Amino acid sequence: MSRIQKTLSSLAAKHKKGLIPFITAGDPTPQLTVPLMQALVAGGADIIELGVPFSDPMADGPVIQRASERALAQGVGLHDVLQMVAQFRGSNQHTPVVLMGYANPIERMGVARFVQEAAEAGVDGVLVVDYPPEECTEFAALMKAAGLDVIFLLAPTSTAERIEQVGKIASGYVYYVSLKGVTGSGSLDLEAVAAMIPKIRQHVKVPVGVGFGIRDGVTARKIGALADAVVIGSRIIEEIERSPQAQAPAAVESFTASIRLALDQ
Repeated sequence: MSRIQKTLSSLAAKHKKGLIPFITAGDPTPQLTVPLMQALVAGGADIIELGVPFSDPMADGPVIQRASERALAQGVGLHDVLQMVAQFRGSNQHTPVVLMGYANPIERMGVARFVQEAAEAGVDGVLVVDYPPEECTEFAALMKAAGLDVIFLLAPTSTAERIEQVGKIASGYVYYVSLKGVTGSGSLDLEAVAAMIPKIRQHVKVPVGVGFGIRDGVTARKIGALADAVVIGSRIIEEIERSPQAQAPAAVESFTASIRLALDQ
């Protein structure tokens, strides 16, 4: 059982919901990434999604695009992100880390090499936005052999056939995109989420996390009543943007703690 699976199983046994915050590696500076990851854990994060900076992040709205631009401007690439995970593992062996990004940096490194180096660094799972299930059989097999989870996105537009495809190879959890659009955009339609989750569970046996559009404790708690985990990213990046760099970890920890409290109530 992977570290992700153990974490989510333990939460389910306690009747608790998973909190999965997202930050972009290298934003606002490479030196702050590990302290920010530690702050997320201190605030109550169960799993960390760490964004790999990319020049054309098609699923991400303006807030996360800016985070990628800031990181890329400082030369942060996939090798650097893996080093950050390894550094984080020096002080934390229990919190799962999922890399979230796009196919281009992985293909450039080489899929087999990436999987090996990710496992060695202490990565637990990978979500590649532009790897649909029918096009990443080799990647999924290599990941499984290395003990890493393959996380897939599902959307309001996902057909029953696509959900079934994902259900056959997904591990760890699936990430349900709660709205049509990019990260940080629009407002949540809770009724639509409530209608879609049972359709996903018909074909997907791993836990379901929901993200895109969750910005505060109220919406997090409402989503937590429907799903197994809540994913929140753009709102955390905004906390980083608003804070002087030296105070960013404290601001992130405080905000994360407020979401944790809402989920646990």
